[in-house]
Amino acid sequence: MNSCRLDDSDDLCTATSSKKIIYDFGANNGDDIPYYLKKAELVVAVEANPSLCQKIEERFCSAIQEGRLRVENCVLVGDGNAPEVYFYLHKRNHVLGQFPQPDENVIENYTKVLLPSKSVMQILDKHGAPYYIKIDIEHYEEVILKELFRHHVRPPFISAESHSSQVFALLVGMGEYSAFKLVDGATVAKKYKNYAICVGGGQEIYSFPHQSAGPFGEDILGEWMDADDLFHRLAAKKLGWKDIHATNLVQLDSTSRAQKRQSMRRHIRGWILVKLRSFRKSRMNKKDG
Repeated sequence: MNSCRLDDSDDLCTATSSKKIIYDFGANNGDDIPYYLKKAELVVAVEANPSLCQKIEERFCSAIQEGRLRVENCVLVGDGNAPEVYFYLHKRNHVLGQFPQPDENVIENYTKVLLPSKSVMQILDKHGAPYYIKIDIEHYEEVILKELFRHHVRPPFISAESHSSQVFALLVGMGEYSAFKLVDGATVAKKYKNYAICVGGGQEIYSFPHQSAGPFGEDILGEWMDADDLFHRLAAKKLGWKDIHATNLVQLDSTSRAQKRQSMRRHIRGWILVKLRSFRKSRMNKKDG
């Protein structure tokens, strides 16, 4: 049996059983579910769009019957007791459905519907402590993160789409995470095609579909970064369709990483000096000629 200890004295939401539970907040059409079923004993898919939930239930009927998948057809909200809330379904692109009211210049592209709602803590209390939480809820990631951290819920692995710098700030500040990776949504299908993922004690070849969230944890390519490295990576690549992944299971060696950055800066400065000398020499040769 899972228990999620959420009293103010605890810094983490801890599970008292070995069962790994993955929460797919913003499951959409369920393209992430096959991967998550390989990584956990229970997957909880939360999706507001009723037609998409129906497709998930039809597509993963066996997993539902086996008790490995639970589907919550509701609008995920941060706080509140309203049994129903208004949600905005996009008329042409189902991935763009959202809970916050769209801007006036695009609202004509949406259909306003009244749907059942549940708070994020209601979902966790019902199903158990999270091992990994994926948050992909259009323009609402910050609210969910704040609510999780306000209740001292800091799962071993968590990810959120980085449409704003506040997502990064919340993971570092309120979330107190110190190790990060970045997944570029636009390149997931290409970068992680026929890719080796960790399953149980071995590996399995898996291809992530287009518009899926891609891998999490150690399945993501590259080393874990500290907050400073991630900040510079985001500054270079910019925000948008990129998921920030964080963990509290990895302890980074800050000294060696600082030395690594210092060495890199020395190499860059040396490279610049070589280029400058070469440029000056070529100018001098031109003048002499």
